[in-house]
Amino acid sequence: MTRSVNPYPVGLDLEGRRVVVIGGGSVAQRRVPVLLESGAAVHLVSPDITPTLQGLVDAGRLRWEAREYHTGDLDGAWYVVAATKNSLVNARVAAEAEQNRTFCVRADAVNSGSATTPAVIRRDEMVVAVLTGDRARTVEARDIVAKALTDAGVQAPGVDEQLRGTVALVGGGPGADDLLTVRGRRLLSSADVVVVDRLAPQRPLSELRSDVEIIDAAKIPYGRSMAQEAINQVLVDRALAGKFVVRLKGGDSFLYGRGYEEAQACAEAGVPCTVVPGVSSALSVPALAGIPVTNRGMTHEVTIVSGHLPPGHPGSLVQWDALARLRGTIVVLMGVKNTPKIAEALINGGRAADTPAAVIADGSLEDEVSYRCTLGNLAETISTHDVRPPAIVVVGDVAGLSQATVAGKP
Repeated sequence: MTRSVNPYPVGLDLEGRRVVVIGGGSVAQRRVPVLLESGAAVHLVSPDITPTLQGLVDAGRLRWEAREYHTGDLDGAWYVVAATKNSLVNARVAAEAEQNRTFCVRADAVNSGSATTPAVIRRDEMVVAVLTGDRARTVEARDIVAKALTDAGVQAPGVDEQLRGTVALVGGGPGADDLLTVRGRRLLSSADVVVVDRLAPQRPLSELRSDVEIIDAAKIPYGRSMAQEAINQVLVDRALAGKFVVRLKGGDSFLYGRGYEEAQACAEAGVPCTVVPGVSSALSVPALAGIPVTNRGMTHEVTIVSGHLPPGHPGSLVQWDALARLRGTIVVLMGVKNTPKIAEALINGGRAADTPAAVIADGSLEDEVSYRCTLGNLAETISTHDVRPPAIVVVGDVAGLSQATVAGKP
């Protein structure tokens, strides 16, 4: 039912409450991370979902039923998001929600649901929500408010015409949205197109203009992924079409992020490309867990190594026996699956089995967890605690230092 809207502004406490999202595309990808951050128990219904949403499912963050919407799916829900590409299905969802007296947002028809998602500006702990009866006017009003905040000392979204036809490779940091750099957030707010991985901070996507194209290039370890060549082509094609493209990924683009390949593809196509370094998870995640990768008088070198290929693999470029003979800190990225063989290779190469070690999963996020152990029982620790990517392994005496910092966000 379409109607004129004079919305009543309200904040919803969704902590522990059932929220149903129908649809698993780009709109759901924008909404679900914010719902999860609010503490909602999200139930997703869709035949297919994006790789980023798949990563949240695999991490146990939400429940997914891989099927079409059925009447009765909204039973017990406090809040509903109808976000399929089929307007008839969205209308059915909204009708059932109306019958159940459950507030429902329709992504395809802003005035046809019983609730409206506002345009949001976030500044640290402050959230500013803007509502009007028209989506374009809402975004315009949001940008005006954001500019006012900028004039007061905070950056605001806006499109710099000089950026059109260019690409920015933005390192998003270890995952927490407040660890995205100031420059990275500023460029993201100006983007026409965002090509994003699942390990990049997700909440800033909900703050983008409604006309921004979000392309999910999520790479899930040992799962489906968007081929790098296709990613390169998307960056080039959108930029040549006059768009400002932000390639947003976790960590730092030039540390196992294939950023140089993307920069090279842009250069070959004549597309200007800039790089915004990110806070690397190799250094920041151990730090957040209270582990310094160096410590005076203890270690003089840090080696960051990719563990995506096991020792002995014909494609591996790592000399594990030489690495084992070093005395400093070893930080292993992308190595959860191959940790047993990596630990074995390091011990066989001369590293003592009682060398302190640690594994940190979901670094910087609310679900961050770390386990201290030794090189000898590292594989057992990962198995016992069912550690899954993203996780980082630290090997060296620094992993045995006592906790001197407060875990979690300040």
